[in-house]
Amino acid sequence: MIEIKVPTVGESISEVTLLKWTKKDGEWVERDEVIAELESEKATFEVNAEKAGVLTTKWKEGETLNIGDVLAEIDETAAKPATAAAPVAEKPAAAPAKAVSAEPAPAARASEVKATPVASAIIADKKVNPSAITPSGVGGKIMKHDVLEALNNPGRKSFDGDALFSRNVRQEKMSNLRKTISRRLVEAKNTTAMLTTFNEVDMARVMEVRKQYKDKFKEVHGVNLGFMSFFAKACAIALGEWPSVNAYIDGDQLIYHDYADISIAVSTPRGLTVPVIRSVESLGMAEIERKVVELAGKARDSKLTAEDLQGGTFTITNGGVFGSLMSTPIINIPQSAILGMHKIQDRPMAINGQVVIRPMMYIALSYDHRIVDGRESVSFLVRVKELLENPELLLFGKDPVKTLLEV
Repeated sequence: MIEIKVPTVGESISEVTLLKWTKKDGEWVERDEVIAELESEKATFEVNAEKAGVLTTKWKEGETLNIGDVLAEIDETAAKPATAAAPVAEKPAAAPAKAVSAEPAPAARASEVKATPVASAIIADKKVNPSAITPSGVGGKIMKHDVLEALNNPGRKSFDGDALFSRNVRQEKMSNLRKTISRRLVEAKNTTAMLTTFNEVDMARVMEVRKQYKDKFKEVHGVNLGFMSFFAKACAIALGEWPSVNAYIDGDQLIYHDYADISIAVSTPRGLTVPVIRSVESLGMAEIERKVVELAGKARDSKLTAEDLQGGTFTITNGGVFGSLMSTPIINIPQSAILGMHKIQDRPMAINGQVVIRPMMYIALSYDHRIVDGRESVSFLVRVKELLENPELLLFGKDPVKTLLEV
């Protein structure tokens, strides 16, 4: 028997959570095949089979393990079953048959609904959306009275298919990632002198640039031109001009960084993660967009490593993708500041004595007042605003005409 132990994933990490088994107990596994996914307080990682053989699992999904615990055993002396000879990769060929439409189908055909004949007839006749019906039959089958109940109570639906007026309470163990998020947020509130300053940005020029060049940008670079590259580049320039916003406190020392490693907050089903784009000041727009896509994909697939999450000097978070109009983001310690992006919304603005409708975005900078003074925080945010409202400044960080005239 070969013992598969929980590997060491960091000096400060003593336990992990078993997220899921990718191979079942008693199943044949090949060498280096992924058998499980584990989650530490910092990242999710995979465990591979060290030898080919029959797998024996030792823990259940959701359980907490200590570093060094025996996760599973592999019997490398077992004979390989005949069914295991077929390549696993060929099986997903039938996947397209399970494609799901993004639009609801209120007039679903009776043959597609798991319901009694009478219930199916009513569903088809009344054009009832089956997802709005709570089934009560054996095996989740929709009964006649289930359909009538849905018709008699339009707009009323309980959580998770429970009966109306259900008062169920569920208990779920907090994941290591959620524990870490909770601890760090409270620590940030309790250990920093956090303040937030606000401004607003006219996004018209950035939107014009994106509209004009998005197709050519995609053709040349193979990636979409989003808003994040503009914000990351603007912040990198402003961080170079206001170094205290890019610093942090270590005991009685101030640690300054002559580079911009910008953390990008990414929301995942398991919680918020902040992977880092390194040396943003040295990257082009396309390189930034590629890194954003790469890190967001790894976050969604739970493939982020500890290295992806460590060492950021400043953070950008975008609540606008969820519709947030204004918020006060919490500092990602030990950093000294975080920029919050928000929803772009058309608003009437007074420009040269005229009321003009402009696409405006509120931006917020939360900062640690122990290291960043009010003048620096406001000046930083004003500089970011200036760079975004005049995207051509992102090329040199200066006005091209002033650069030409050397003034």
